[in-house]
Order: sequence, then structure tokens, then C-alpha cells
Amino acid sequence: MNCTKSQGPAQEIIKRDQICLWVQQLSDPEMRSNSLLELNKRREVIPDLGVILWHSFGTVAAMMQEIVDVYQFFNPLTFTAHHSHRLCTILNLLKSVASHPETKSAFAQAQIPSYIYPFLKPYKGVEFENIRTTSLGVLEALVRNDSEEVITHLLSTEVILYVLEILEKDSKPSKTFAASILQCILSHEDGLMMICETHERFARVATALGIVVNELAKDSTCSDEFQHVGVMLHLVVQCYWRLSQNCRAREALKRCLPDELMDGTFSQFVDDEFSTNCVLTQLLNNLEMCPYAFEMQ
Repeated sequence: MNCTKSQGPAQEIIKRDQICLWVQQLSDPEMRSNSLLELNKRREVIPDLGVILWHSFGTVAAMMQEIVDVYQFFNPLTFTAHHSHRLCTILNLLKSVASHPETKSAFAQAQIPSYIYPFLKPYKGVEFENIRTTSLGVLEALVRNDSEEVITHLLSTEVILYVLEILEKDSKPSKTFAASILQCILSHEDGLMMICETHERFARVATALGIVVNELAKDSTCSDEFQHVGVMLHLVVQCYWRLSQNCRAREALKRCLPDELMDGTFSQFVDDEFSTNCVLTQLLNNLEMCPYAFEMQ
């Protein structure tokens, strides 16, 4: 490939040599800032950027060092908007690696998600919220598109605990990413089995989903929240439907499924989103037709 074309109005053509030069400069502390900005501006129009970053000598190590260096500033007294912007820029480039099918497995096996988890903690402030949302975007890109190997690896980490805490307490953008991550984890058999293995794990997930449904019911009366409610409702219903495919969880859901999903609270959103309507119908059918009846231990 000789060049990469953008899809923007200017139809900018970026020579591959220029891309490789910017990537190479990421390893040079004096050139890094400019290269970060140039690559970040164009990351959406360089399809193989993740592969180039991953296989360029010293590039990922340089970005990881930037992330580790930020830890010392991660408190409200010393962390600044400049730190937030620079960290988000680096995380967005790492998202290119996490999302590419040729590099996402190696990305997970290298334990890079573990370096991102500290940014998922519920620190207060706009700067922290931006970082948390961007970090969740990296993880959401990593688990997307049925990457079973990645899901299996993440199940050995604390990612689910962070996701559930965000669903219970965080801002709307963060909750959307967290719900998408949970849905991806549940879509894989290992993820479903792990969550349904004990009553405590199932109860924690059911509690978090219940909190979200309650909040969505309140937001459903506000026209400004229509799009958010529709997106979140679809993700939450997908999570409940997937849980209902486990026999033990199915019986428990009969006792704890929020009434709002059955009493027409979200009828306008279900009617407007055909796929949500189908999944909700399947969910309710599963709960009514469950042939098993025993308590989760």
C-alpha cells in the first residue's frame, strides 16, 4: 500500500512514509507530542494503524511508559487538564491496536488492559470522567466482534467488577460503554458460566442491571434522553436475555426482573427499535417457559 486516504471533506492523502515517520517519532520524547496529535487526528482513516503501532519497535513500550508516568499525578491535587488530554490521546491510539483483529489478542495477552484498569476508578472531576470514558472505549473495542480468546483472558482479571461499579454509579457515557462490555462478555459461554456460577456473582450483575433499568425509567419521560434510553435499553435487554439462557439464572430472573420491562414503561422505545422488541419478547418467553425450578446455590 502506497498511501492511505481519509474520508473527510478535504480528501487528504497521507503517504505511508509519513505515517511511519510519526509512529517512529513516538519513541522520541522530544518529538512525541506532535506525533501523538498528528496520528490521533487521522486514526479513523488509517485502517491498519493498530498493526503499524504494534509492530513498530519501541512504540507501544513508549506509550505504556507514558501511561505509567501518569499514575503519580492521579489525584485531584496534581492531575491537570493537560495530563487528561495527553493520556486520552495515547489511549485513543491504543484503541486502534485493541480494535484490530490482527493485534487485539496479543494486546490482551500482553496484559495491557491491566494498566488501564486504574483509570476506571470513580474519581470525581471532568478530567477523570474523560479518561474513564476513553479507557472504557479501549476495552469495548477489545471485546467487540466475538473475540473469544480475549474474553477468556479478561475473565481472569477484575474487569467485570469495574464494569458493574460504573453501571451503578457513573455518568451516562461511561455506563453505555460499560453495558456494551458486559453484553459482550455475557455473549460468550465462558462469560455467562462464570457470572452464573455463584449466587453472589449473579446477584451483583442483576443488581447493577436493575439500577440501570430504574434510571432509564426515570429518563424515559425526558425527550432529551430519548436516544440514550433507547441505546441503553437495548444493551440491558440483551444482557437479561443472555442471562435467561442459563437455567439457574433463568429461575432467579423470574423473581428479580424489573417490573418496568414488563409493564409497558418502555413501550415507545421497544416499538421504535424492532430488535429490542424481539429480544425482550424472547426474554419474557424464556422466563415463562423455563422447565427447571431450583434455587441458585
